[in-house]
Amino acid sequence: MHFTKWHGLGNDFILIEEDPGFIAEDQLSGFARRICDRNFGVGGDGLVLVFQEQGLLNMRIFNADGSEAEMCGNAIRCVARYVYERGLVKDRSFEINTRSGIKLPEIIMDGEKVVAVKVDMGEPILTGDAIPVAGYDGARVIEEDITVGDESFKFTAVSMGNPHCLLFVPNVSNAPVKTLGPRLEHHEIFPNQTNVEFIEVKTPEEINLRVWERGVGETLACGTGTCAAVVGGVLTGRLDRRVQVNLPGGRLLVEWAANNHVYMTGPAEEVFEGRLSESFLNHHQRS
Repeated sequence: MHFTKWHGLGNDFILIEEDPGFIAEDQLSGFARRICDRNFGVGGDGLVLVFQEQGLLNMRIFNADGSEAEMCGNAIRCVARYVYERGLVKDRSFEINTRSGIKLPEIIMDGEKVVAVKVDMGEPILTGDAIPVAGYDGARVIEEDITVGDESFKFTAVSMGNPHCLLFVPNVSNAPVKTLGPRLEHHEIFPNQTNVEFIEVKTPEEINLRVWERGVGETLACGTGTCAAVVGGVLTGRLDRRVQVNLPGGRLLVEWAANNHVYMTGPAEEVFEGRLSESFLNHHQRS
């Protein structure tokens, strides 16, 4: 089985162009955990499956812990560049179907070279019942109180097809990402668990961001997280609608446009390609 390894600002994925039926549905989670293992597998933050179905280009993504995500901004940029450079699409702008609906990436060129991918991430979801956040049916969740242990924090919640809990902090370098992140991820107020963003506002047009990703842990970048952070910053009056987001892995440009759609622009890089051995596949089938 052939695969390629990609990353978007260090958020790395194993991409397989294969219908999910190549393995039984109830085994996909275990396969994702095994192939994403950095010691016994290829290693990655997630497994991405790319396939055609009913005339649509589809993407499914599984986190390193085997859970399936609705959407991933860095992964969709990687998928977009992959399908464009492999000739699976001819136009520079096209549709990709995800669990959170159809997204519209656009390939950005410099001459004959792909330099970035811009993605129309759609409209942010802002009501508590849709994000979801328990106890906020029909209401926006902006600067609300949340308690973890004996500490209380102000949080804002946004969904970009997947849920995000946003905390504004004075300095991301010493933010408690690895300790508070997992506790918020599994907090009872988030029925589907949540991603957690720690946001430092430098100016209304620039932020520093660290992310604790649901089902993965801290990653070098999170595409949907950057979008959610900018939306949350606008909702709380901290940010303009076009913002440079600095992440440990690099920079993304995010704009919450007048049409209410969020646009994310950034790189996607292929690292290497390979083929899974028979012994790896056979071992997975036995387990």
